[in-house]
Amino acid sequence: METPNFSIEFFPPKTGEGAEKLRLVRQKLADLRPTYFSVTFGAGGTTQQGTLQTVLEIQSEGHEAAPHLSCIGGTRESLRAILQQFRDNGIRRLVALRGDLPSGYGGAGEFRYANELVEFIRQETGDWFHIEVAAYPEMHPQARSPQDDLQAFARKVQAGANAAITQYFYNADAYFQFVDNARKLGVDVPVVPGIMPITNYTQLMRFSDMCGAEIPRWVRVKLASFGDDTASIKAFGLDVVTGLCERLLAGGAPGLHFYSMNQAVATTAIWQRLVK
Repeated sequence: METPNFSIEFFPPKTGEGAEKLRLVRQKLADLRPTYFSVTFGAGGTTQQGTLQTVLEIQSEGHEAAPHLSCIGGTRESLRAILQQFRDNGIRRLVALRGDLPSGYGGAGEFRYANELVEFIRQETGDWFHIEVAAYPEMHPQARSPQDDLQAFARKVQAGANAAITQYFYNADAYFQFVDNARKLGVDVPVVPGIMPITNYTQLMRFSDMCGAEIPRWVRVKLASFGDDTASIKAFGLDVVTGLCERLLAGGAPGLHFYSMNQAVATTAIWQRLVK
C-alpha cells in the first residue's frame, strides 16, 4: 500500500529524566518518517515554555514540529508574543485549540472558541502557519448536540484552518459519518483520524471518561477480562487498533495522527503492520 501521511504527538516532559527518555523515543519513531511531530501543552499555557523547548529540539534533529496553542485564559497580547516567538524560530505548523480552563482559573481570557483563535492567527500572521484544528467524530463532550458540534467545526475551517485532527475513537463509522456530514456543510479540508494505541486498560478508561471517547462494549469487556495480564491487553489492543487503522485508510482517510503518550513501542508496532 502507499504510505499515507501521518504524524505523532508528544507531551512536553516535566523532568530531565523525562526529556532524555523522550529523545530516545523520538529516535525510534523518527525511523517511521512521520510528516511531523506535534507537542501538546497544559491548560492556560502552564507548559508553553516546555512545548517550545521540545519543538525546537525536534527541529534541531531535522524534523518538522507543530506546537499546540490554546487560547483559553490567553490575551491577544500574550498570544501575539507566542506567535512571534514561533515565527522567529521558523515554526510553520500549529495545532490551534480552545483548550481547557486551568483549575481555579476565574476567567476565560479574550477568546472563547477555537475559531476565534484561528481567525486571530490569520489576522496576525497571514498564511505563515499551516493550522490544524480539532474534530470530534463522537461529539465534543461539552457540545449541546452533534449538529452544534459540526457547526463549530465548520466555523474553525471557515476561519482559516488547513486541516483537522480528530479526538481518538474506536468506531470507524463515527469518523466516516462525521466526514460525510462535514462535506455536506462545504468543509473540504483533510480530516485526519487521531489514533490512541491500547496498552493499559485503566488508563484508557480514565482518558476516555474525561474526553468523551467511546470504548465499544465488546472492547471494554474483552480488556476487562484480561485483568492484570498486560501482555494480553497489549496484543489485543494491537489487533483492535491496527484493524481500525486499516479500515480508516481503506475508506479514504488522508493519514493517521498517533497519540504516542511519549512511548514508541505501540505506535511502531501498529505502523509496521500497516505498511507490510
